[in-house]
Amino acid sequence: QVQMVESGGGMVQAGGSLNLSCVVSASILSFKFVGWYRQIPGEERDLVAEMTRAEVPTYADSVKGRATISRDDAKNTVNLQISDLKPEDAGVYYCYTRRSFSITSAAWGPGIQVTVLA
Repeated sequence: QVQMVESGGGMVQAGGSLNLSCVVSASILSFKFVGWYRQIPGEERDLVAEMTRAEVPTYADSVKGRATISRDDAKNTVNLQISDLKPEDAGVYYCYTRRSFSITSAAWGPGIQVTVLA
């Protein structure tokens, strides 16, 4: 099955920037969508950013204007950058891939913790 490994998390200063990377075990061009979700304890796992094969992005309202999703096709890597970090950006970030519009085709990475220091 498809596997993903996230990196770049940890403790980050409020007002600073976050750079996450996700290495996918298959060609990222084989997926309808690739992106990132975030989960806070006791809350649902919510979309942060995603992009289509045509590189059309979608961002959560909470990060619009601050986030950029990108990919490196040669390295099968999906990246997420968030600037001007706020406390609400904290949580566990999950890389995901999806082969179709159905959520049942989604696969997830193990997740990586992001803590925002005031």
